[in-house]
Amino acid sequence: MNRIILTFTCLFLFHTFSVNAQDGALLYGQNCASCHGANLGGGNAASLVDGIWQFGAEDGYVFRNIKFGIAHLGMPSYEATLSDGDINAIISYIRESENKVGAKKPPIAKEIETLDYKVDVEIFAEGLEVPWAIDFIDENTALITERPGRLRIVQNGKLLDEPVKNTPKVLNEGQGGLLDVAIDSDCDKNGWVYLAYSHVLASEYDGNRPPAMTRIVRGKIENNSWTSEEVLFEASHDSYRTTRHHYGCRIVFDPWGHLFFAIGDRGAGYQAQDFTLPNGKVHRIYKDGSIPADNPFVHEEGAVKSLFSLGNRNIQGMAVHPQTGELWVTEHGPMGGDELNRIEWGKNYGWETITYGKNYNGTIITEETHKPGMEQPNLYWRPSIAVCGLDFYRGDLFSKWKNKLLVGALKYEEVRLLQIEGDKVVHQEVIVKNQGRVRDVSTGPEGAIYVVLNNPGTVIKLTPQ
Repeated sequence: MNRIILTFTCLFLFHTFSVNAQDGALLYGQNCASCHGANLGGGNAASLVDGIWQFGAEDGYVFRNIKFGIAHLGMPSYEATLSDGDINAIISYIRESENKVGAKKPPIAKEIETLDYKVDVEIFAEGLEVPWAIDFIDENTALITERPGRLRIVQNGKLLDEPVKNTPKVLNEGQGGLLDVAIDSDCDKNGWVYLAYSHVLASEYDGNRPPAMTRIVRGKIENNSWTSEEVLFEASHDSYRTTRHHYGCRIVFDPWGHLFFAIGDRGAGYQAQDFTLPNGKVHRIYKDGSIPADNPFVHEEGAVKSLFSLGNRNIQGMAVHPQTGELWVTEHGPMGGDELNRIEWGKNYGWETITYGKNYNGTIITEETHKPGMEQPNLYWRPSIAVCGLDFYRGDLFSKWKNKLLVGALKYEEVRLLQIEGDKVVHQEVIVKNQGRVRDVSTGPEGAIYVVLNNPGTVIKLTPQ
């Protein structure tokens, strides 16, 4: 009987998929073929079967692009004319067509041309599992985090087989895991390495879904083992949440000895305005975990004393300007409303009271984009490019890019180069495109640019020809 039921279920699913694919072919012909070609190979718009997706490859991204459009590129919204089922049928037809032609993403390019430079691209490390961040101990040694919980070493251009032993246990679920790594500027003297990760209270919640929160630690690496760990920030356990997304988190240092990090809203946007909670905020501590006496909320009763700013949805890029010491961040909006912000002492950046984005299902979060006492972004992207990874270029190899801002993007698979004058972005250029989901971007000690790609699990190195 079970075998009969299973066979019937498989036949039903096959029939449903076939109907969807057939319906999708008809709907595609009626709505998409005039731009993307009758055979999906491109026309006025890009091919859909060449393995290249400029605006997000996953089904969710494709769905939202069809439903809500990409207005600034002339891609119309089909929200009023196609049901969700119709859109899914079109996606099924596209995926079936990709399989038929064997669509495959092209290999990583060996050279890239930008406005200022022809750039050589080489593989720095590969075979990584969801790499998240990179930083350098010296010119010959780099550390790379893998989100499942491994800290990897690249030494003299070779990725060592063994990860660092005894690193902190992480919650590898959803967007959680081992996140950022940062090297102390005096690491050659003190050996300190800083990590951010999702910390879980499993032992206190046996049998239930355990809550988690972003945690900051530092330690040393001796004989390929993590030692001398110190916890620099651990939130109050009653603020931990059972959600598995929006942890942040980057770690940067300013010239005056402060350590900045950010915690995402953890899926509770309304809490980003509450200074008694750690999530949805930028934090500032000293490198030993102590609290600066001039932090903006240090004298507020009930406030988290490490807070530096409020109203930040989910920051995944942080960088300190090499000349001014100012803190700049990129943060994920919802659908639309990714932001570039210069973070200032005690300021409120609005989430989720004001935003330029919508919910992923297209519903309105708020009609307000401005409100007294809340900061406007220095730049916002709509639609979202899924900003991630940020660095001011600090080297000499690309001298024309000195102090320009490198911005990574997951969804759009990009690195953008932004020229900033004062607090204004006066120009931006895409310098890397369609090589993979960009999780981090960093200036290496010799001046090369390193780009961490989630998929494939690779780090590429950019140098001028």
